[in-house]
Amino acid sequence: MRCVMLRKVFAVIAFLTMIGVPSARCVLAETPQTLTPQDAQEIAFDATVYGFPLVIMDLTRQVFTAVSAPESLGAPANQFGNKRVFPDASFTTVVRPNADTLYSSAWIDTSPEPIVLSLPDTQSRYYLMPMLNMWTDAFASPGSRTTGCSAGEYAITGPSWSGALPVGLTEVGSSTRFVWIVGRFACAGPSDYESVWSIQDLLELTPLSAWGTADYQPPAEVPVDPEVDTTAAPLAQLLAMSAAEYLGEVCRLMVDNPPYPADGPLLAKLAELGIEAGADYSSHFAGLDDVFRSAIEAGYRSALASLPTQSIGTIKNGWWLPYGTGSYGTDYMLRAATAYQGLGANLVADAFYPTALTDESGDKLSSDRPYVLHFSKDEIPPVDGFWSLSMYNDRIMFVDNRIGRYCLGSLSDPPLVRNPDGSLDIYLQRDPPAVELLSNWLPTPQSGGFQVTLRLYWPRQPVLDRTWVPPALRAVP
Repeated sequence: MRCVMLRKVFAVIAFLTMIGVPSARCVLAETPQTLTPQDAQEIAFDATVYGFPLVIMDLTRQVFTAVSAPESLGAPANQFGNKRVFPDASFTTVVRPNADTLYSSAWIDTSPEPIVLSLPDTQSRYYLMPMLNMWTDAFASPGSRTTGCSAGEYAITGPSWSGALPVGLTEVGSSTRFVWIVGRFACAGPSDYESVWSIQDLLELTPLSAWGTADYQPPAEVPVDPEVDTTAAPLAQLLAMSAAEYLGEVCRLMVDNPPYPADGPLLAKLAELGIEAGADYSSHFAGLDDVFRSAIEAGYRSALASLPTQSIGTIKNGWWLPYGTGSYGTDYMLRAATAYQGLGANLVADAFYPTALTDESGDKLSSDRPYVLHFSKDEIPPVDGFWSLSMYNDRIMFVDNRIGRYCLGSLSDPPLVRNPDGSLDIYLQRDPPAVELLSNWLPTPQSGGFQVTLRLYWPRQPVLDRTWVPPALRAVP
């Protein structure tokens, strides 16, 4: 896989901003005669990789906010939607869901004014409240690890805001107009639901102008955009786009959600193909000849095909170890592949998500074979929060199974049973093991391939310095 163009170009965006080129619309030139169809294909590849997080985030925002009032994880802008129960196999809005935390999700629109996030005291319960900008960088992460479990007040400001905040508010500045808060609260199972609900009910989002007033209530029955497709998952909607549609979205979204200054070299190269903030890319694309349009489409399709199988980290013991998620710099491929394979990834210091696709022999995981994941006493995942292991099919979704179990871990109810020497075995197989092993059984799909993700919340230093690695899955003869 090559992203040659990512490193060979010159910065122009800061210059354009300095001289006052309007951000809402840039004038497009014809495709330079020096560009070949191969050049166009490579630029389209790079543009697709670069813009993927932006487009998938916006589609996800549209789906989540296309409700008139909070409804599960969906909610109008600047309101929380709360997931009250664990997701099951029917949940397909976001890939790689989990069933060890209860979510509280909110899409913040900072364009009118800053929005104040009020967090309650969680009474020592582990939680994290990461804030993602539209490029999927976790630019802030209030929670047990960073701010403790006490109550707090945070003013989320956008890129165009300037001003002074009242005493008592901590400013959290976003580089993009929209912010996704993906809160997670540790939950030990259905018997623990009500305790988490009592915390979720105390979460508040308040416009700065109304903060401190006792009578503020969020708008009720907010109008819903009828053009939003709520029947198809955001990823499915993206994959159905043509190159022209997709690149047009990238141009549109870069206006309110500006790129980073460090992206200037790449943006200069993309501009050679008409891909600029505010550009009418559909018209530009229509004016190209068939050879160039075909080349752009080929580069676009090639880039999308690369993302689901792209390694997002080091591979050891058959596990992908995604070091570096949550903050990507100019590693555009890592950022896009992470957004494709697990949108909403946290900073590694908050949560580390290794994923296993192969066993100790390097063979792909298949539901036709049973496996054992064995942790010696000294290999039990080292965390200050908690850990879990989740099962997914080859589409990165939960799988229906006879006991409705999608993960196991340190919060499992009933608890996992350790061996006499302190080690731990988890059984991954289609059919149930012996009765005495049922508490440690994680069902695999009835057919096809699968993958498992190990979640370590608030991982300890051996994880961060890469000296701890999950053991390989062993296929049972």
